[in-house]
Amino acid sequence: MLAALTGAGLSAAAGLNAYIPFLLVALIARFTDVITLPHQYAWIESNWAIGIAAALLLSEVVLDKVAVVDHLNDAVGTFVRPATGGLIFAATTAAEDFEKSSSFLADNPWVGVLLGIITAGIVHTGKAVTRPVVNVGTAGLGTPVVSAAEDGASVTLSLVAIFLPVLVIFLLLLLLWGGFALWRRRWQRRRRRDQLMADAGYS
Repeated sequence: MLAALTGAGLSAAAGLNAYIPFLLVALIARFTDVITLPHQYAWIESNWAIGIAAALLLSEVVLDKVAVVDHLNDAVGTFVRPATGGLIFAATTAAEDFEKSSSFLADNPWVGVLLGIITAGIVHTGKAVTRPVVNVGTAGLGTPVVSAAEDGASVTLSLVAIFLPVLVIFLLLLLLWGGFALWRRRWQRRRRRDQLMADAGYS
């Protein structure tokens, strides 16, 4: 159960920023005993994987804070974030499986991959749908603020998933509520705009 919560939290974090949970898992596995990745995922903590992830994270942090450019970044993220979510879910649950000598997830890695892809995909879709609300509503001024908040949420969710996985459900519900609130605001704004246009047409 805890392994699944860890995987779910990390894959959700990947839906916000693909490289933060990947890099945290890689560094924690490399320099601590908190995560022990099995041999099939050992490449994650290699020098080249950490270096590439760090470079991609830097570019993501910069590009995602520029209005309009962030939409292009989200388009690329449509493929990258779910894929990373699937990888991290499978890797961390396999690590937990390995430590507890349980073979289900280790023998069926596709389960973790699929769950991670779905979780990260849902979060990414919410991010991609609600970001235009912020960009339009603030004329782009709110883009870097929201992006920084998303990065902070990704870091927090990743660390909680690794060290306090029992809290992951609470954070996921909070994330879901925030996404719904932004979507509802967008829907209400569009409804008011349509009503004003209709009223103007009748006047």
